[in-house]
Amino acid sequence: MGSGQLGRMFAIEARKMGYRIHTLSPDRDSPTGQIAEREVVASYSDEAAVRDFAKGISVLTFEFENVPSQTIEWAAEHCIVRPAGRVLHICQHRLREKEFLSSAGLPVAPFRKVTSAGELVQAAAELGLPGVLKTAAFGYDGKGQRKLSPGDDLVEAWQPFDGAPAVLEGFVKFEREVSVIVCRGVDGAMATWPVCENEHANHILDITYCPARIPDRIAEDARALAQRVALALDLVGVLAVEMFLLADGDLVINELAPRPHNSGHFSFDASVTSQFAQQVRTVCGLPLGCTDSLAPAAMSNLLGDVWLESRTGTPDWAAALAIPGVHLHLYGKAEPKRGRKMGHITATGRDVEDAAARARAARSALLG
Repeated sequence: MGSGQLGRMFAIEARKMGYRIHTLSPDRDSPTGQIAEREVVASYSDEAAVRDFAKGISVLTFEFENVPSQTIEWAAEHCIVRPAGRVLHICQHRLREKEFLSSAGLPVAPFRKVTSAGELVQAAAELGLPGVLKTAAFGYDGKGQRKLSPGDDLVEAWQPFDGAPAVLEGFVKFEREVSVIVCRGVDGAMATWPVCENEHANHILDITYCPARIPDRIAEDARALAQRVALALDLVGVLAVEMFLLADGDLVINELAPRPHNSGHFSFDASVTSQFAQQVRTVCGLPLGCTDSLAPAAMSNLLGDVWLESRTGTPDWAAALAIPGVHLHLYGKAEPKRGRKMGHITATGRDVEDAAARARAARSALLG
């Protein structure tokens, strides 16, 4: 389910292992559809199309969370679904996700449910400001979010959110954002990749460092926390756990993604087993692959801005690939737009700083 770049990279790894891939989404000639053997163009709410799709496959997984739970329930009557629909249901809704984590005793920022301007005023009084108001569903890359500061007009701030539930989160003063990609097989075996450190620009992931520049003790704590989340969810599949590292060394969970994640793209070129190959293994009931790193790595996203700002309108691929250790991944999207993820660069180096410098240099070289 889904047909974007995450599905594309999953499909590449699955095809390498001899599997046949079908994809369903509303889009035609999609990044995943270009790799799949069968591309079904249909709405996720088209029950007949979903059921027909599910009858033609052995196992279903998904590449993003915004698939209606009802869609997964229809499919589950005809094929295996991994991760289970319950996991998707929890992770596609911020309020359900935070309530689940909190009830499981896992650390999250303080939060309140908000469904009206009056509730927002009350929540702000209880939590204090600054804070972040977020839609409960369908938010990513900073969409559906607004930072609130003391003195803001809360009634005005609520207007764009009116009509749908939201969550007010107490502002967390963090030193770094880190993420852990954890996987769990049908036999309960678990593994994690090294902890990643993420830097954002305009709410979109810009650079990932692997391994994160944090003490070993904190890295072990982060990996253990991610495994606790996977166990609590009874996960079969791949899960990204985004966390905030506080000044005192504590970790607070920010968000979950029950599939491969942007911050794990380095693994395609710098790990024994990529997050996408591991997704294939977990959903198909195979043993987990080794998650060791082959070299320190960094990943930089390529947004449509690169095309729009390059001197000729076409990025200088040769200049970027002339830098040693650089790998290019393009997603097959036809039209570059500002802020749209069109591809990414991974780079390996002597250490993570060297790898990041190469990734940045390659992206700059694209502009000509």
